[in-house]
Amino acid sequence: RLYKRRYFGLIQLILLNIIVSWDWVTYTVVPTTASEYLGVSDNAITWLSTAFMLAYCGSALFVFHAVDRFGLKGTNIITSLLLFVGNWIRYVGTIERVNNYGVVMFGQVVIGLAQPFCLSTPSKYSDTWFSSNGRTSATAIATLANPLGAAIAQFANPSLAATPDQVPQMVLVISIISTVGAIPSFFIPSKPPTPPSSTEVIEKIRVFDALKGIIKTRELWLLMLPFAIYVALFNTVVTLINQAIIPYGATETQAGIAGGILIGAGIVGTAIISPLNDRFKWHLWTVRILFPISAVMYIALIWAPASSLGIWPIYVVSALMGAMSFGLSPVVLELLAETTFPYSPEVSSTISWLGGQVFGVVFIVVQSALIAGPSANPPYNMTNSLIFGAVVSGVFLPFPLSLGFFGHRVKRNREEH
Repeated sequence: RLYKRRYFGLIQLILLNIIVSWDWVTYTVVPTTASEYLGVSDNAITWLSTAFMLAYCGSALFVFHAVDRFGLKGTNIITSLLLFVGNWIRYVGTIERVNNYGVVMFGQVVIGLAQPFCLSTPSKYSDTWFSSNGRTSATAIATLANPLGAAIAQFANPSLAATPDQVPQMVLVISIISTVGAIPSFFIPSKPPTPPSSTEVIEKIRVFDALKGIIKTRELWLLMLPFAIYVALFNTVVTLINQAIIPYGATETQAGIAGGILIGAGIVGTAIISPLNDRFKWHLWTVRILFPISAVMYIALIWAPASSLGIWPIYVVSALMGAMSFGLSPVVLELLAETTFPYSPEVSSTISWLGGQVFGVVFIVVQSALIAGPSANPPYNMTNSLIFGAVVSGVFLPFPLSLGFFGHRVKRNREEH
């Protein structure tokens, strides 16, 4: 049986993912302004994003235990408490009489610990509350709320902190929003009174047994590796897009618009792709089409910043990259849940997102190191960094394209039908 109350829990999961992502890029979307206020380099601001991702890696594996022991309500509460504590630590570190980069970094790490508890659970939530006709859309909405938070930051933060002295005001506003948005977690139930479909009646395998079984599933690796790599590449673009285009004359506001387009177009693309996959089950063809287009966009990004047409090629590449990347995420997560059934879906989801964060940290460090020096033309350009991203996207492209040639299994749908 399906319950209307499932939408309340979905909305709360959306709120948590928006907040945690907004927190992630709080400073990196205004790198010059934030670095001037905190008295550090632009690279130190980038490390606030990198530390967040490292913190994610530190807590991600606890998601399995938390879901098993405390349920979805428990993971939402854990997320909310960490968001509350981390945001207010950051604010204390940002106020003028303290203005301490170390305190800000500590708060950022605490918030990073929260992310896996809300980012890895949408597929579990849709499996618990929705039938097969709505799972992809539910997973998509909750998952893509995460980059929506980054999009909001791209547009809002340059206005909230137009000058260095406004940085504390920006952090205060975000802290208040984070606190208010976290409160409903204490009132949303973990599961419905009766399951939505027969697959929820089937007893799920214990986490550690699931891990041992999942790693033997060939389809998992064909999906998980490219998913993790492309998530990492996308996170790197979100983190470094300002530094990629500002050397060519773009402003922080234009860079923010590019980041907003990157994510906004993705949300629009997903709003189209996910319902179609729910209706027609085009998961495999979606993967085979969207991964190659995404790879082409990473190649196009090499030349877009230096284009004689100005900022517009960046906007076009951002729109296409966002639409393809976002459209893939829920489809891949649903394919992972189906090909690894009867293992609980948060297992494959958590491993995949964890991989994305680990590779993301590596890529940010590598691509930051590849930034040109002050004597380059233009100074501090990211051409070599963008070439690195394009090469990586091409190397892992054959993995998803080979899906279906090795006996693709859709076990969950077989049980339902």
